[in-house]
Amino acid sequence: MPDTYDHITLMCRLKAAQRRNKELESGERYIQLEELHQKEYNVYEHKIEKLKKELADAHKETIRVRNYWFQVLEDMLREFEKAQKRSAQELRKIEIRALNAEKQRDDALDKAAVFRHQFYEAASRLEEEQGKNLKLRAQINRDYENSSIPSSKAVRRKKITNNRKKTGRRPGGQPGHKGHCRKRQEPTQPVILLPPPEEVLEDCAFKKTARTIVKQMVSIRMVLNVTEYHADVYYNSHTGERAHAAFPDGVIDDVNYDGSIRAFLFLLNNDCCTSIDKSRAFLSDLTGGKLNISKGMISRLNREFALKTEPERRSAYADMLLSPVMHTDCTNARENGKSCQVYVCATPDGKALYFAREKKGHEGVKGTVTEDYQGILVHDHDITFYNYGADHQECLAHVLRYLKASIENEPDRTWNKKMHALVQEMVHFRNGCRQPHGPDPEIVSGFEKRYREILETARKEYENIPANDYYKDGYNLFLRMEKYMHNHLLFLHDIRVPATNNEAERLLRNYKRKQAQAVTFRSFENIDYLCQCMSMLVLMCLEDPANIYDRVSRIFG
Repeated sequence: MPDTYDHITLMCRLKAAQRRNKELESGERYIQLEELHQKEYNVYEHKIEKLKKELADAHKETIRVRNYWFQVLEDMLREFEKAQKRSAQELRKIEIRALNAEKQRDDALDKAAVFRHQFYEAASRLEEEQGKNLKLRAQINRDYENSSIPSSKAVRRKKITNNRKKTGRRPGGQPGHKGHCRKRQEPTQPVILLPPPEEVLEDCAFKKTARTIVKQMVSIRMVLNVTEYHADVYYNSHTGERAHAAFPDGVIDDVNYDGSIRAFLFLLNNDCCTSIDKSRAFLSDLTGGKLNISKGMISRLNREFALKTEPERRSAYADMLLSPVMHTDCTNARENGKSCQVYVCATPDGKALYFAREKKGHEGVKGTVTEDYQGILVHDHDITFYNYGADHQECLAHVLRYLKASIENEPDRTWNKKMHALVQEMVHFRNGCRQPHGPDPEIVSGFEKRYREILETARKEYENIPANDYYKDGYNLFLRMEKYMHNHLLFLHDIRVPATNNEAERLLRNYKRKQAQAVTFRSFENIDYLCQCMSMLVLMCLEDPANIYDRVSRIFG
């Protein structure tokens, strides 16, 4: 079937090719094509003639329009030239005005630059003067309430407030109250019976009752008790040796003073903080001028007492090492115009030791209880103390003072007021806690959360408004409270740890009073002996505060 279809197709193609070949050979096809070409040629020739005519007309119209536009352009050019001249004149005027304006502007800019420079200089000077003013004002306002200055050194004295509520009652003893009478003493002299008045003797109507009114007159007097020892001297004619009876202990010089006189002068000079001159003058006045003790003897009493009480202080040193909590602090001392330090270590049970050191820092801590202590240290913010002990609690009394200083000198900040209120609240809560195992952990966590939030507030405030270059105490306090947060809040976690270092502060006031009286010491050994004596007095007051004089007398005796 396919072969038949192909054969038919080929045959049709062959016939068509034969027919076309025949037309070409006869010339008929050529004649047809020539006639067709002639017709098309005539048509295009007619179109070309028509287009040429139209082109000629268009060319004429173009020439006419061009001449017209040339006329218009010439008119416009003349108008443009006139306008250009006017514009040039106006432009020259505008240029002159622009030059004048530019000159005025340049002059104004120069003046503005001068004013701006003056303004910047004035602003810089103002900011610097404000910083200096803030620094000076902070220095002037520093007192015992917003710094570590003791109240005795402050210009403004401490305000004594009366928090008692008025009851409307008159002062003094109240009706129905027995009252506190003076203690009666044992009579040292025969009782004096006063005779009856004359009116009783003259009137027989007076009868004696069983009631007797007893009143005492108490006085003191200094009795000089002198014991004199005589010892005969014997001579050996064979050997030339001389001998006499042995004198009692303490009887060495021609005139000796026993422990009572030594204790009197020692306590007067050290415990009462009177000068050597006043102490010897007071004793001389009491004895009617019979005893005039030398200054050298009084000044040597500290050394003698310190050497005789060394075992007691060593025992106290060992006991303080076993205490779970210990206070420590230091203060400045003066020795012949040079500066030295006095350290104090105290435990909550009342034991305390003073140490004199020539330098501060690790050299000062060396040899004190703090050097070997392994418990919790309570102290002010002295970085040296952080190298000793197992843990640390900072004194929040100092923190409250520093926060108050920040409130006074940085009134535009809010974190210091919030932190001051929070610290007061935490200390009040801790003082009122009576639970043996310590405060409630949830309450403590709440305090810690508020503490962190206030620190974050401080961070934002100091980022927005940086601290003044002349007063950075508030900013430094914020950094310190952030870094040592654990050491500021340790008292909330351990019931044994106090919130303040007042124990050491109170003990150092004893030395400060003596320093204020002495002004300066002649040698460092005098300060060292004084510290040893003050340590022993504290230990003696702890054991038996009513018989210090007797015990000091026995030590000297």
